[in-house]
Amino acid sequence: MFRDTVQWLHKSGASLYDRHTLLRGQRSSALRERAVSGTSEGSTPAADLDRSAVTESDILAPPRRDAPADTDSGPPTSPAYRAVFATAPLAMAVVDREGLVTDANEALGTLLGGGPTGLVGRVAADLLDLASDARTWHAYREVLRGRQASLRCTRRLKLPDGRSLWAQITVALLDGDPSGVLLSVADISAHRDLQARLRHLQMHDPVTRLPNRTLFFERVSAALEAESYEQSGTGRIGLCYLDIDGFKAVNDTLGHRVGDRLLAAVAERLAECAREAGQTRPSVPLVARLGGDEFALLVEDSTGTEQLADLAESALKALQAPFDLAGHRLNVSASIGVVERHAAGTTATGLMQAADTTLYWAKVDGKDRWTLFDPERNAHLMTRQALASTLRPAIERGEFRLEYQPLVGMADGRLRGVEALVRWDHPNFGLLPPNRFVALAEEDGSIVPLGRWVLATACRQARRWQVEHPDEPPLFVSVNVAVRQVWDSDLVADVAEILAETGLAPDLLQLELTESAVMGSAGRPLQALQALSDMGVNIAIDDFGTGYSNLAYLSRLPVSVLKLDGSFVRGFQYEGAGAPPNPADQVVVEAMIDLAHRLGLTVTAECVETSAQATRLRSIGCDTGQGWLYSRPVAPDRISELLGSASYAVRNP
Repeated sequence: MFRDTVQWLHKSGASLYDRHTLLRGQRSSALRERAVSGTSEGSTPAADLDRSAVTESDILAPPRRDAPADTDSGPPTSPAYRAVFATAPLAMAVVDREGLVTDANEALGTLLGGGPTGLVGRVAADLLDLASDARTWHAYREVLRGRQASLRCTRRLKLPDGRSLWAQITVALLDGDPSGVLLSVADISAHRDLQARLRHLQMHDPVTRLPNRTLFFERVSAALEAESYEQSGTGRIGLCYLDIDGFKAVNDTLGHRVGDRLLAAVAERLAECAREAGQTRPSVPLVARLGGDEFALLVEDSTGTEQLADLAESALKALQAPFDLAGHRLNVSASIGVVERHAAGTTATGLMQAADTTLYWAKVDGKDRWTLFDPERNAHLMTRQALASTLRPAIERGEFRLEYQPLVGMADGRLRGVEALVRWDHPNFGLLPPNRFVALAEEDGSIVPLGRWVLATACRQARRWQVEHPDEPPLFVSVNVAVRQVWDSDLVADVAEILAETGLAPDLLQLELTESAVMGSAGRPLQALQALSDMGVNIAIDDFGTGYSNLAYLSRLPVSVLKLDGSFVRGFQYEGAGAPPNPADQVVVEAMIDLAHRLGLTVTAECVETSAQATRLRSIGCDTGQGWLYSRPVAPDRISELLGSASYAVRNP
């Protein structure tokens, strides 16, 4: 009995409503053996149907198994089908193979603004806008021809009274009836409105009500798609990336509530700037809050850097006026990174990276300003980052080497010692001098292993020269030491271990620290310097005269050598008919040399490039000289050759 009923309903093409209602009613009564079941392509859930519209008495009993079935009476003409079809709250119509409406229920007539009889004979595709795009139109025709089982699509329909609604349209074959298809229309406007509200909440910042980071990147990605700028527009894109200076202090001192109010007030002023900028442009810049105190102003179809500069300048001016919030008057400023470029070849990630880099430059340059992206400056930054990321592996791979610059006695021109200068033989950037990587090494701490390697290599080489030239006075080697090496490692233990390992005498090692590092030493650094001095190691102050020296403190430091900065020596470089040297330079240098000698220190002059400079320095008592007059930094083999020469006297006047 149950199987016959299922077969009857399957042939009838009954809707989901018909099958579900009958099944539910039969399960709740004594007629359970007459229950039916089935499936449908219909989109309306049973929970949304008015179950009181159809009762068991409205349904004709299917033929019994022992009685002949009436195959000539098709379901569309049965009273049960007509009752279900006519009273169903789901808007439905039967469409023939030509696409014409042959029957429609009351719900569809009400939905489209007319009676069901007025829809009969109409072209269904015109009523429901099924031909507006090629893909849907093709699928619809395939269903009409019986080549595709069903179609489901969403359309925005305009009604005769001027209203519009969102509808989900389902077209499915009628089971057992090859003459047509069943079309159903569900009003999903409320669902779409809910989706729109949820999307708005998802895509907007709750504090400022501006578009958030997600929506911002959607707009950027859309603006960078080829079809968006190839057909029209300038083909360019611009971005102002803004950060409030010192915003954290507002949160920390006044609380997040005031901070949020400040963000909202800043957002209002930026939005007003965008509206004013859009009055003379085809479109209004998009203002978005990207998170924290960061905002962005996106300019699609920008006309050049001048437009972005004007926008950034107006934003800075808008934030100059005080903010009166919750009884507090706040004055804030902002830093802005400005990027403007061709959209072709640009990615959203690349655009934001450039903007973020430029914002950082604006902060570094002093804040309360806008800075334009500079490709050359960025290339330098990228190179710097590449070097920083490969420093430690380069130490392990042995990519560093030492060159040595002679330190010459001013009185006799004899080679007294050498300064070890590290070079990085980079596989991509070639031979790099110390100023390209030492600061990076100090920042990330790799100066400690690098400095240890330099110290060990220099001491080993100095000992080798001593062994290879036993008849020559031994050379001392001077090694630069960063103050971080004193803090982050046991420099005293490292020096003692290396001297013991290499066999170099302590008095043949000189450690150079910058003036600011030595003069500011206290606590552990000062203790380390004192221990090294007690060990017999010489301590030199490098670049003396360029910092803010406390000369009284100098007498209490364990220092044995002062190295005069080259800026003083350059004042002596004039020769022949050129301009005469500045007398003040000679007076200052003479005073520093005299002071050093009175404190028992020796003096080395850096950057000695001419014989005239050497003569003047020697005349005022300078002890040793270093510079291109004597030699550039050279390989260890060249120092071995110089050890065999009598002196540098040939270069002295």
